[in-house]
Amino acid sequence: MIKDIAELPRRINEAFKIATSGRPGPVLVDLPKDVTAGVLRTPVPFKATTPGRPLGLPKNPLQPKDEAPIDMLAIKQAADLINGAQRPIIYAGNGVLSSPLGPVLLAKLSEIGNIPVTTTLQGLGAFDESSDRSLHMLGMHGSAYANLAIQHADVIITLGARFDDRVTGKIDTFAPAARAAATSGRGGIIHFEIQPKNVNKVVEAQIPILGDVVAGLDALVPLIRSPASNGTAGARYEWLKEIKEWKHKYPFTYEASKPEEPMKPQEVIEELDRQLSLGKDGKWKEETVITTGVGQHQMWVAQHYRWKVPRSMVTSGGLGTMGFGLPAAVGAKVAAPHKTVIDIDGDASFSMTAMELQTASQFGIGVKVLVLNNKFQGMVQQWQDLFYDARYSHTAMTNPDFILLAQAMGVHAIRCETFEELPAKMKEFLEYRGDKPVLMECLVETNEHVFPMVPAGKALHEQILHKSLRTSKE
Repeated sequence: MIKDIAELPRRINEAFKIATSGRPGPVLVDLPKDVTAGVLRTPVPFKATTPGRPLGLPKNPLQPKDEAPIDMLAIKQAADLINGAQRPIIYAGNGVLSSPLGPVLLAKLSEIGNIPVTTTLQGLGAFDESSDRSLHMLGMHGSAYANLAIQHADVIITLGARFDDRVTGKIDTFAPAARAAATSGRGGIIHFEIQPKNVNKVVEAQIPILGDVVAGLDALVPLIRSPASNGTAGARYEWLKEIKEWKHKYPFTYEASKPEEPMKPQEVIEELDRQLSLGKDGKWKEETVITTGVGQHQMWVAQHYRWKVPRSMVTSGGLGTMGFGLPAAVGAKVAAPHKTVIDIDGDASFSMTAMELQTASQFGIGVKVLVLNNKFQGMVQQWQDLFYDARYSHTAMTNPDFILLAQAMGVHAIRCETFEELPAKMKEFLEYRGDKPVLMECLVETNEHVFPMVPAGKALHEQILHKSLRTSKE
C-alpha cells in the first residue's frame, strides 16, 4: 500500500522487481484515493533497477545475478543418479518456460539421456509432443501412460514444478518405485526449484537443487551421458518399450459421434489441431496461442491438442477461474497482434465474461472464440454423475443464443451443429481475417466425460479410464 505519493516511484519499481524475479507472479499495488488525487511537486531522486525487456521474457536467460549460484555438487550428484538410472522420467513444469532456453535444454536432456518427458498442465508446450519420448500431460486428467511411468520410474527429474495435488494424487502412494530406489541409493527424486519453501513441502526430494531451473539445466546437461556409453542401453530400451506398450493399451480415447447426433467435444479439438497443423505450410500452429476457461473443455484441450510450441498455452490451471479464457485471449492478442489467438471455452465458463467480447469488438482486437456448448457446467456434472448418482444441482445451463449475442456486438458468428459440417465451419473460423473478433459455437454432446480421471484420494495408477470405471491399476 502506498501511503505517500513520494513513495510511488520506488514502490512501483519494487513491485516490478518482485513480479519478475524468483517465481514470477502478480503483485498488487494499493493506491488510496488521497494518493491517486495527489500531485508530486518535489522530484524524488530515483534510479530504476529493473531493466526493460520484451513482455514475457526473463531479464537473463540463465542465472539472474541477484540469486544464489547453482549448487554444482548437487548438480553432479543428480547427473550421477540420472546416468545410472534404468527407468528415469522427466516431470517438467511451468518453470521450464521461464526462459526461451528452457525448452531447448529440456529437449537436449531428453535426447542425450533417452529419457521420456511428461509435463504439467502449465508446462504444456515445453516439450514437443510429436516426439516418441513425449508422455503428454500427467496427473488427475493426464495420460494413463504418464501416470504409470511416474509410478514405475526409479529416478524422477522434477524441473520447475511443485508437486501440485492435481499431479500427485494420494501423496503416500506417489512414485513408489522411486522411493524404493532411494532407500537403496540407486534412485529417487531430483527437484529443481526456485522457492526454498516448496522443497520437501509435499514430496521429499533426495536431491533438491535450489535456484533458477534453466540455469540448473544448463549446468546439468553437459554432465549427462547417453545410455549407450554407460551400459544402461538395454535397460532404457526395455523401459521405453514398456511405455510404448502402455501408450498402445491406454491412449486418450472416446467414442466417436454418430450421424444425426451431436458431435463430441474431442472431435472439435482434434479438427482444430489438424487444420492448424496443416495451414500456412505447416507453420500456423507455431504462431498460435490457445487460452482456456475452466472445466471439461480445458482438459480436452490439454489432452487432444498436440502441444509443440513453448508459451502457446494460457490457462489459469487448477485455480478454477471460470471466465478466464476470453479476457486472457484479449490480453494475449494485444501483446502479440501478429499471432492467431484462440479462446477455447465451455458455455458456462464463457458466460462468466462473455461481455468482454464487446471490448474486443470495440477496440478491433481480433481474437477467435471457440465455444463448446453442452448446455451444462460439464465438470461439475461429471462429478455428480460419477459420485452423486446423477443428482444434478445448479449445473444445467439456460444459455442465451450465443450467435445472436455475438452479432449484437458486431462480431462475426458461426454455428456448427454436426460433425459433417465441422471441417468447413472450422476452416471459415480460422481463416476469418476481419478487424473484429469471430465466435464459433459448436453444439456438442451433453453427457461426455473427461477420461482418464484420478478420483480424489486415489493413487495415480488407480485412474478411471472410462464410464465403466475400469482402471489401469497394475
